[in-house]
Amino acid sequence: MNTPAPDNNRTELIDELQAPKYERLLTPATVLDFLADHVGAANALTARQCVQAICGFSTAQGERHLRQIVVELRRIGHPVCATPVHGYFMAANDAELDETCEFLLDRAITSLTQIGALRRVAMPDLRGQLGLPLERRESGSGNRESQKPDKATSNAKAHT
Repeated sequence: MNTPAPDNNRTELIDELQAPKYERLLTPATVLDFLADHVGAANALTARQCVQAICGFSTAQGERHLRQIVVELRRIGHPVCATPVHGYFMAANDAELDETCEFLLDRAITSLTQIGALRRVAMPDLRGQLGLPLERRESGSGNRESQKPDKATSNAKAHT
C-alpha cells in the first residue's frame, strides 16, 4: 500500500523539478520587463504574484530566484523597490526609492549590530569603519548627503 508523501517532500520535489524552468523564464530581462508595468508602490506585487505572472506557476524556489535577480538588478543601478508593506515595484519617485533604501539599511544595521555584539565591537565603531551613511535621515528631507555622526557623537554613544 502506497502512502502519500508528506507535503514538505512534495513541495521540495516540485521545486526541484521546476528549477530549470525558473532559470529559463525568470531572468533579469523578464523581471525588468514585468516591473516596467508596475511603477509606484500602488502597483506593487508580492514575490509570489510576480513569479506567478512571469512563469505561470510559483514555488518557494521561484521566489528565491526572483529575490536573487532583484539583488542583481539593484547592483547595476535599476531602481527596483521592495518592502514588506508594498511588495515589488519600480520606484516612481525619490521617496519610494528612499523607503526601500531605509528598509535595506535597517536590515543591514540589524545584521551589523549582531556582528558587533558577537565580536564585542561597538556599533558606532563599525559605522566609522564602513564609511557609509548609516544614520537615519529625517523623513521627507530629500537630502541624499551622508548623515554620519561626528566623531564626538559616535564616541559618546559608544560609552553609554
